[in-house]
Amino acid sequence: MARRCIKILFVTSELHPLIKTGGLADVSASLPAALQAEDIDVRILLPGYSKVLAQLPRTRKVALISNVSAYYPDCVLRSARVPQSDLPLYLLDCPTLYDQADGPYQDDDGQDLPYNHLRFGLLGYIGALLAGPDLPLTWQPDIVHCNDWQSGLAPAYLKFLPGATAKSVVTIHNLAFQGIFPPETLPWLGLPPHSFQMNGVEYYGSVSFLKAALFYADRITTVSPTYANEIQDEPLGMGLQGLLATRREELTGILNGIDAHEWNPASDPHLAAHYDQADLTKKVANKLALQQRMGLAIDASVPLLGVVSRLTHQKGIDMIMQIIPQLMARNCQFAILGSGEATHEKVLLQFSRQFPGKVGVKIGFDESLSHLITAGIDMFLMPSRFEPCGLNQMYSQRYGSPPIVSATGGLADTVTDCNDVTLNNGTASGFVIKDLNATGLLNAIERALAYFHETNIWRKLQRAGMQRDFSWQPSAQRYVELYRSLLRSE
Repeated sequence: MARRCIKILFVTSELHPLIKTGGLADVSASLPAALQAEDIDVRILLPGYSKVLAQLPRTRKVALISNVSAYYPDCVLRSARVPQSDLPLYLLDCPTLYDQADGPYQDDDGQDLPYNHLRFGLLGYIGALLAGPDLPLTWQPDIVHCNDWQSGLAPAYLKFLPGATAKSVVTIHNLAFQGIFPPETLPWLGLPPHSFQMNGVEYYGSVSFLKAALFYADRITTVSPTYANEIQDEPLGMGLQGLLATRREELTGILNGIDAHEWNPASDPHLAAHYDQADLTKKVANKLALQQRMGLAIDASVPLLGVVSRLTHQKGIDMIMQIIPQLMARNCQFAILGSGEATHEKVLLQFSRQFPGKVGVKIGFDESLSHLITAGIDMFLMPSRFEPCGLNQMYSQRYGSPPIVSATGGLADTVTDCNDVTLNNGTASGFVIKDLNATGLLNAIERALAYFHETNIWRKLQRAGMQRDFSWQPSAQRYVELYRSLLRSE
């Protein structure tokens, strides 16, 4: 007897290639596509930001949603297809809430938008409504799969929606961002007063969208097994460790995958030359192209270190900045791409002026350049203080650019430290920082530099990383197992 096709509504605030600030957008594009390949009927719900609607001129109106609450404005639900994957997409067309800025969360000055509680409260509400008894569509999901705080109210709305039977899953991509708002926002959200308590949406006297998801969702997932364990204790529990430990039986760590078609050095359109693990000789052409693009001295023999990251304390950028002068004395180069804390941006730009031809810095986001950096560098730096999963360390291994990482979250799950034992058994794929400080980072880089100058050893290390399977298929299969177990528990 054939299994019933499971229907999943995937609710997210970002979706590559339409709107992106970080890895959530990549996951929101890749995981649903991988689920569809596993015969899951998955559809995506996304806010209709003006920037998104401008890229999708042929949307179709499928429902008018009105009288949601005294505070939520009316909105139009539109259908479209995700570019590249052709996945079914629903868009919340509500100019009052989503025409406010180019970015999804902040204004052009980097300040949080004042009505984020309504912008993302509405996203959660519509996510629940589409799974409820009075849904405006003929298609009804079995499970609402929400992501991070921005869609975190969906499980709460489902619990309080009369007659709703759909289950809910929340995936934590980064516990540090919790969607916390003043208590007076509760009536605006249309949630019952009794939900404002410890066993509900209340979090130290405020309303937390993520706390709501973690309390009301039927299952909780996060994006790596190690991170699932780390967040049940301080300090990475970020104040929610007690609740997460209480729900450990419903908490699962499923490692993110990567889009193996988009991130493939043998076919990547952003590269100067294509290569694969069988023949790495053309990788150097990307190094030379990167050096030219970043204003670095053209020299294939110089160790070139790369960073593609949010420039924040979490990502360990301060540790990198501390050791740049020492690495200049070791004849290294840097290619750095990212944006974040203004002080970090300023200091990095100062380094680029202080060490012309050795430090190249591009502030902002550039998809094409991120691919070229990944291919053109010799080593990728990722000394994160915490990292729920991380994608760049997987990209860099696939591109034969061994990563240097901290032993946390998904970094610990995806990078095998290079030493005599792991080199001999063929599992070495990068370098793990033993003591997470500037000195420990420098020591890890020096270990990598020693191997870098041993060409045969370095090639073996590169190929071991390139052979690893970071595709979405194994992770998608684990999500399918989770969905089926959840529906069996009804």
